[in-house]
Amino acid sequence: MLRTILALGLSAAAVCCLATPCWSQEKPVVIYTRDNAPAAPKLDELPLKSSVSHYGITWTFEKPAHVGRFVNGDYYIVGPITITQLDPKTLVGDEVPESEKDKTQEQGVKKEDFVRNGSMLNPPAIKEVAYDSGIMNYFRRNRLSLPPIRMKPGDSLVSTISLKHGEDVPSPFYGPHDKSRRGEGGFDFPLKVAAILTCVEKPLPPDAFRPAYCDRSAKIYYSRDLRRDALPRLPLLGDRKDTRDPLEDAVYFQKPWVNTGFFGFDAPWLNMHWYGANLAGYAGGAGLKLCLDFPADHKEPLLINMTQIGIDYWGAVKSGHPGWMGFGGHGHARKFLIVFAGFMLDDEDMMSPSRKFPATEFSEDNQTRYGACWTGATVVFAGHYGISSATGKPYSNKGAEGGYGPYEHLPPSQWTVNEQDAKYFGLPVGENYRRNCTSNAWVSEALVLRILKLEKQWDHDPFFDYVDRWMYEPDTLEHRKEIVRCFPQASALLDDVKGDISIQGNVHWCGAWVKPYWDKYRTMEGMPPTDGWKRRDRPRDRAEWWVPLEIEKASRSAAADADSPKGLR
Repeated sequence: MLRTILALGLSAAAVCCLATPCWSQEKPVVIYTRDNAPAAPKLDELPLKSSVSHYGITWTFEKPAHVGRFVNGDYYIVGPITITQLDPKTLVGDEVPESEKDKTQEQGVKKEDFVRNGSMLNPPAIKEVAYDSGIMNYFRRNRLSLPPIRMKPGDSLVSTISLKHGEDVPSPFYGPHDKSRRGEGGFDFPLKVAAILTCVEKPLPPDAFRPAYCDRSAKIYYSRDLRRDALPRLPLLGDRKDTRDPLEDAVYFQKPWVNTGFFGFDAPWLNMHWYGANLAGYAGGAGLKLCLDFPADHKEPLLINMTQIGIDYWGAVKSGHPGWMGFGGHGHARKFLIVFAGFMLDDEDMMSPSRKFPATEFSEDNQTRYGACWTGATVVFAGHYGISSATGKPYSNKGAEGGYGPYEHLPPSQWTVNEQDAKYFGLPVGENYRRNCTSNAWVSEALVLRILKLEKQWDHDPFFDYVDRWMYEPDTLEHRKEIVRCFPQASALLDDVKGDISIQGNVHWCGAWVKPYWDKYRTMEGMPPTDGWKRRDRPRDRAEWWVPLEIEKASRSAAADADSPKGLR
């Protein structure tokens, strides 16, 4: 029961083995720098088109418009312009066939509010979307944009294609056993693909990044400004084939990660993986490969695509998005992508999102805090939900109960688990996710940030010390026996073969290829000590980095008053 959660998704490494996409180069890679910065074309040098298509979506214009492309391949139109037709057509209300309606996801949706193939003009930086009425939790019909759609410079139009019932679509993010078949027991994610069309005032140089789709200031960044020289060229380890060429990874970041919702409900099947642990594997692994000694033209497509994703997430955060909270493995990778893009573009605000917007939630920070741990460590996993950056309090009002909030300050005999979690996980939910879907997804992120010396910009030291704890603290048999004594259903922890993905020190979601790089480069010259996870003289000058004292005191008081170990209840 301990590893049931792994049925939710393959690791990034496992998907790489099952699907090995290649970067498709229509022409040789051009690396733009300030020395060869391209000029913007003249208006009449751009093609005049009556429509444009991208990723299977066609936008038709009221009259021919000048069309250009951003450095990542997305299209822009010089406006203002009016979209008169979308293909595939947006279906609304009765236009959605009865056979295509979801019995589960669309329960409670009004007949007139059914939507397929939806578009949104200037999506807001909130958890509300209108692409498909099968998007659970976050669907809002009033956000839908229908032709005629009038676009002015600075506008972004996100258009989608919905999955049909029974449609099985191969995706680079999923293995052959992961089915996209809507309504047939597949994942509850109804979007197949998304594309973005941007309206600009005038032609842009070919090295321009697309402005973030949530950013109404429509700030333009340029690839000429990427600090490629700031990336080290660390030697590859082992057989070269053990570390995939970054050209093959560019596809994972090629399409926009349209993702203002949560739980992956709005994640298009062909654009991104729905689960944060997988995304952390892709993002951290990509960042690591960009720090290795691959040819520059092999790294450039990945660098461009990954930077664009970071720009999009930054645009959402600076426009007020609440963030991607700690909730098991769901909220990972977004902060890393923002910080990495900010570093590459030398944008201090972007590379320091938690300094600029301290109330924004990021799972890596929500779920790691300083505090005394029952194992003797001085940094802890702060729970399945963790502690909110906005309030400084646990998301769950249960405190340590069930491991939803901080719990590692208590011994396993004082952990609690509700019957549902006991049946599904065998452990309190916090400890299960600590061992299976969080810690082992963060390793490559932490390593890259350490290599690039971005700890201060990240601005949450417990994250780095916690990952060091995960990789260096002995997960002794004695400790694991104590957990299993209190929770017998977690007996897989005693088997170093069966339970290897749950034993500290594994890098499951990052992929096994990352472990030699951690072992070599985490301790290379210039790296900070690896024992911060057991430091006892740390000043408590940043309260937001610590488990709140009232939680430790209340939980310990309750434990002291207990007549016997709580265990299952």
